[in-house]
Amino acid sequence: MNKAAIIVAGGRGTRMGSPIPKQYLEIGGTPVLMRTLEVFYQLDSAISLVLVIPETDFALWEELCEKFGFEVPHEVVAGGKSRFQSVKNGLDSLQWEEGLVAIHDGVRPFVAPEVVALSFEKAEVHGSAVAVVPLKDSIRKLTDENKSFYQERQYFRLVQTPQTFSLKMIKQAFDVTELHHFTDDATVFEHQGWQVHLIAGNPENIKITTPEDMEYAQFLLQRQS
Repeated sequence: MNKAAIIVAGGRGTRMGSPIPKQYLEIGGTPVLMRTLEVFYQLDSAISLVLVIPETDFALWEELCEKFGFEVPHEVVAGGKSRFQSVKNGLDSLQWEEGLVAIHDGVRPFVAPEVVALSFEKAEVHGSAVAVVPLKDSIRKLTDENKSFYQERQYFRLVQTPQTFSLKMIKQAFDVTELHHFTDDATVFEHQGWQVHLIAGNPENIKITTPEDMEYAQFLLQRQS
């Protein structure tokens, strides 16, 4: 079974307040993006890794790979104007039609290897496998009339990545016009009328977006050590 992972890192990191996009910032002396790629490579070196970044970052990424001696095999693909377009570009770079593909945020370097492995296992059976975690806090639903209503949190989940799919099915799903409610790959898949299969993610699998996230990432790294 062919397996691939598309690592998407097209953001500019404006909320981080750094002149360097968040995916290239260092945690424990290694850029975030390299740590993310290493998780997939160390799990299974046969997984085809596709890194999607802005074309304007190609030279920077090449410099970083040389600087840090990064030798994990991967293909670099130019991102698009939106996450949808970036993922589509990554999918289009895969020449085979049958197999499985995990789509993962480049700034989630703390995904557990067992979650990635489980996502491939369940996607092979169900056609999809999306990592989620339960909510810890109480939640309320807001209305346009500025009112709020209590919601049963056990019926909700926070969505993470990887989101892993049958390659044939997800390529078909992305062969549509982009819509505003395509907030992640699962919503694109679901647009075809297919049910999304959920799997348990790991709480440490945070999406690094703000300076506070970087501080927490340093803590997680120290705890792993």
